[in-house]
Amino acid sequence: MRQKLHLLFFFFIIGNFLFSQAPQLTNSSKVSLLTCAAGDQLYSAFGHTAFRVQDTALGIDVVYNYGTFDFNQPNFYLNFTKGKMIYSLSRRSFEAFLYEYELEKRWVKEQILDLSLDQRNQLLAFFEENYLPENRDYLYDPLLNNCSSITGDILLEQFGDAIVFNDSHLEKQYTFRQLVRQFMDVNTWSMFGIDLAFGSPVDRKATVQEHMFLPYYAMEQLRHTTLNGKPLVKRERTILDYNEHTQRSFFPLSPLFWFILLLAFTGIITYFDYKHKTRSRWLDFSLLFISGLAGTFLFLLWVAADHTSTPYNYNILWAFPINTIVAFAFVFQDRVPLWTPKYLWSALGLIAIMLLLWIFKVQIFSPVLIPLLLTLAIRYVYMIKYSKL
Repeated sequence: MRQKLHLLFFFFIIGNFLFSQAPQLTNSSKVSLLTCAAGDQLYSAFGHTAFRVQDTALGIDVVYNYGTFDFNQPNFYLNFTKGKMIYSLSRRSFEAFLYEYELEKRWVKEQILDLSLDQRNQLLAFFEENYLPENRDYLYDPLLNNCSSITGDILLEQFGDAIVFNDSHLEKQYTFRQLVRQFMDVNTWSMFGIDLAFGSPVDRKATVQEHMFLPYYAMEQLRHTTLNGKPLVKRERTILDYNEHTQRSFFPLSPLFWFILLLAFTGIITYFDYKHKTRSRWLDFSLLFISGLAGTFLFLLWVAADHTSTPYNYNILWAFPINTIVAFAFVFQDRVPLWTPKYLWSALGLIAIMLLLWIFKVQIFSPVLIPLLLTLAIRYVYMIKYSKL
């Protein structure tokens, strides 16, 4: 038994040594891009991309995966919020990589690249250099620097002007927000949260290469990419064949349902307030405080985080941060302060400006917001009228 353990340890050391020296591939080697189907979790909702290097003569079959992260990293969620999320390049056997997708029943497709032996060895050396402990970590950006967008960056870095990304397959160039919405239902809490956090920078058109931040687009782009004037993809095959996962939203659990319910509730309460010439203080406090709290968070994402997608977020025009403070002036007494009409007219004016920005496509907002905006407007107008009683 001890002899077997020594033997395993020996082969483990030898294997690591060989990879650290970036072994020279043989003519039977292949370098390919793996594209994996979207999953059910938010972090897998857009699919996945990784590189595969195999050489039957050397017994090599490994996957280089730039999409590796660890939930147990110190301050994981805080770093994610601050835009300081660290992802890593991992290297594992193809068999172990594929096993996860078999468990989740997600399809995996492979595009074998038409590369010379020198070019294959060049890519392997690059991956091994990247895999060194001092090089494997990188600052993640969900739109500009992720496991999929890095595909185009690597090809350009390694082969320069010889790589050409053709755009003939694109019906049009989409904005980043449009691209994300292609993979998520607008009327889900996940997409609503993303729409809320995204600022106006994501409403610019993505370049041809920037479309590759989505794995499906990266796969399609490789079909329309040339290296030295020849198609980059030699051939394609499906490794795992499963039906596409479809996310079905249950309307009673959707944000639109709850915001319509809030609008109806607010309308009924406001009607009875008007009839009895009174004011529901806790409703006013809740609407102002929660909208202000949301706006404060969005403002911090704008000015205090390093995200490229959250600055210049004009959602703060309706989710006005100062509402958080003003809310307390409306809760302790039935009468409203003398400055109430001016403040609330200003708040209504900000909502109007937001709608203009939407019309002129400076920033595209979630349509799910409409009943929420109506809720705030109804209550703002009523409080203005009530201040004159």
